[in-house]
Amino acid sequence: MTQVLESDLDAFRASFPGHVITAPEGAAYNSARSLWNGCFDHYPAVIARCFGPADVAAAIAFARQQGLEISVRGGGHSFSGVSAADGSLMIDLSQLREVIVDPVARRASCGGGATGADLDAACQEHGLAVTSGTVSHTGVAGLTLGGGFGWLSRTMGLSIDNLAAAEVVLADGRCVRASEEDHPDLFWALRGGGGNFGVVTKFEYRLQPIGPEVHVALFFWSLDRSVEALRLCRDASVDLPRGASSIIAGGLSAPPAPFVPEQYHLAPGNALIVAGFSSAEQHKRLIDPIRAALPPLFEFVTPMPYTALQQMLDDSAPWGIHAYDKSLYLDDLSNEAIDVVAKHLPHKNSPMSFMPIFPMGGAYRDVEDSATAFGGSRTARFNFDIAAIAPNAELLAADRAWARALWDALRPHANESAGYVNLMSEYEEDRIRSTYGPAKYDRLARIKADYDPDNVFHLNANIKPAPTG
Repeated sequence: MTQVLESDLDAFRASFPGHVITAPEGAAYNSARSLWNGCFDHYPAVIARCFGPADVAAAIAFARQQGLEISVRGGGHSFSGVSAADGSLMIDLSQLREVIVDPVARRASCGGGATGADLDAACQEHGLAVTSGTVSHTGVAGLTLGGGFGWLSRTMGLSIDNLAAAEVVLADGRCVRASEEDHPDLFWALRGGGGNFGVVTKFEYRLQPIGPEVHVALFFWSLDRSVEALRLCRDASVDLPRGASSIIAGGLSAPPAPFVPEQYHLAPGNALIVAGFSSAEQHKRLIDPIRAALPPLFEFVTPMPYTALQQMLDDSAPWGIHAYDKSLYLDDLSNEAIDVVAKHLPHKNSPMSFMPIFPMGGAYRDVEDSATAFGGSRTARFNFDIAAIAPNAELLAADRAWARALWDALRPHANESAGYVNLMSEYEEDRIRSTYGPAKYDRLARIKADYDPDNVFHLNANIKPAPTG
């Protein structure tokens, strides 16, 4: 591990426009290095809290001069825990949370440290929105750079499909604007290629009118009816119009919420959540057949603010929880795949572990595979997220084995070993290559060689620079 001389650190602290934080500062240091995933407890050598692109450039220059690895913390919400690293210089973007909305142009400018909640709140002041995930304390930077699934994916596509431009600080310290007109190759790579190419300090999104009121229905069935329930959820989800979206929550433990009968609190089962972005009447027409086809143990049907929908799943992934994730794509949720899922769901150990399935269609499938660097097929119909989540390391260890076993059992039904990079706990090189496919991976590697030939930004789902010469 590289040691930083105290004199060099003092000189950096004196010249750095932002705020330098090191271990002797105690509470401030521990707060700054904290991550959402409690599995990780990393100790950076230096934390550079940045207030703008000039601060980021200075931090990169100091890290490279000192031979320090660079970690980048936007929202600190990754399953992989790479937002911080032992002995690294951690670039802390937590102060870059400003969101400026132009309601006439329907554009939002969003700082690289903002969360989904920051973005949602600012946009909803004008009745606008952009796809921004399903857990509101997720950082927009990691979400967007990896693709960006959310409740609006059928209506608007992924977050990257609505990205108009990005402000990026490169490994050599330059700050550039990436868009279809400026650095278009970099802009292509940023839309799905993760944090491989630089530190994004600002995102510019295109917005659409959404809300402020949306309609939500949650149906819950017992675990012993998994096959019937999951088949119904599949059939109901693939036929949804663009003005609606769904999540199939396999193995979900019923929350101890007021709308859940007490006898079902924490009981494992399967749920379907259907969100509607048009009228109450349209939503009713969508959900009535679901209820009739297989009466649920309980249901929750209500209008709510769009921001409440965005926060609805926050309690399923609280800050500091221990989490491990495996992801894969399926072109079809066949009866055979459902049988595999139904067989494995009863063997989870933690009541927090579950398997959200994101049906993909509508605007998501409008975009050509080659249009962005997104690591996933636009023709795939289901994104599986096998989420082992537990309050402590011991319980997580048991469900890590459960998640791996279920993932292995689903592999024969999946698109090779490809998965959504934002839902990966481990970045094995063969999985990264499989996720992007040969053509995209090779193009990303060439762009990486142009913008980060020394692989300065490698604490991520890493794309190694293509050889030059």
